Amino acid sequence: MHASEPSGAPAHPSAATHAWASGLSTIAADGTVLDAWFPAPALGHRPAAVDRWIAPADLAALIGTDARRAVRVDFVNIEIELAAAPAGTADAYLRLHLLSHLLVRPNTINLDGIFGHLPNVAWTNAGPIAPADLDRLRPQLQRAGIHVTGLDKFPRLLDYVTPERVRIADASRVRLGAHLAAGTTVMHEGFVNFNAGTLGSSMVEGRISQGVVVGDGADIGGGASIMGTLSGGGTERISIGARALLGANSGVGISIGDDTVVEAGLYVTAGTKVAVVDPAAAAGSPARTVKASDLSGVPNLLFRRNSLSGAVEVLPRDGSGIVLNAALHA
Repeated sequence: MHASEPSGAPAHPSAATHAWASGLSTIAADGTVLDAWFPAPALGHRPAAVDRWIAPADLAALIGTDARRAVRVDFVNIEIELAAAPAGTADAYLRLHLLSHLLVRPNTINLDGIFGHLPNVAWTNAGPIAPADLDRLRPQLQRAGIHVTGLDKFPRLLDYVTPERVRIADASRVRLGAHLAAGTTVMHEGFVNFNAGTLGSSMVEGRISQGVVVGDGADIGGGASIMGTLSGGGTERISIGARALLGANSGVGISIGDDTVVEAGLYVTAGTKVAVVDPAAAAGSPARTVKASDLSGVPNLLFRRNSLSGAVEVLPRDGSGIVLNAALHA
């Protein structure tokens, strides 16, 4: 699941084969590792001076038992090989942290089988709880002011990482493992899945599915949808080009090139038949029809629906793409 890196993205170390980190893991009464938090993950091998068994003072102070949630918090220090598949819950969480700390880009590290290493967890405002313990603990949790925010394999990004110069209007809409570059704004209805995200200043008011990367200056309009590779999606890793615009309630199942616009309300899948409009063609000349997949990644296009015939059309655009409001992305 390694893919070429889209252009226009900030530089990341590309030669790293390993990563390591010290952190804390939450363990349920039955021994299930519920999560792991790594405040400062790093690429490369663990330095020889770091003892993997001794917790730094700031982490050691947090180790212990939380009877309210029937969990214990333990120190963890691991090193992983990025090309290998995840080998456990802590390993899987470190990979998600690497993405959200912008140390690696989406689709560049091995995440094969990650779902099998992420237990379903009852997420609360006090931390994770094993779902099997939730009903038994509910009365004391409520007395302690602890409430459930979700039941899922993935936690909220903001419970683990604070991305620099990023706005997230609703924390529940962005999963740990999302890659959000500085200057990104995710509005209330925006959603960003793990192993997906932005490579520069972008406006996100729609859905960025797993595996999707969005270029610098792009605008994902309200209700817009980008097809990923989960839940019956295809195998192509979709990218949205720099300064591209997906209009409100539009959708795409192909990559969108730089400075390209998809009209509001139009959904373009790989098999959509598209009439290629040539402005220089003689009047009455028949338009050439292609599959939308043939136009995947092509820059400077406008996808629209003919208001009279209902046909999906594409035509060339002149100049650059959309320009974001700088005040919203500072």
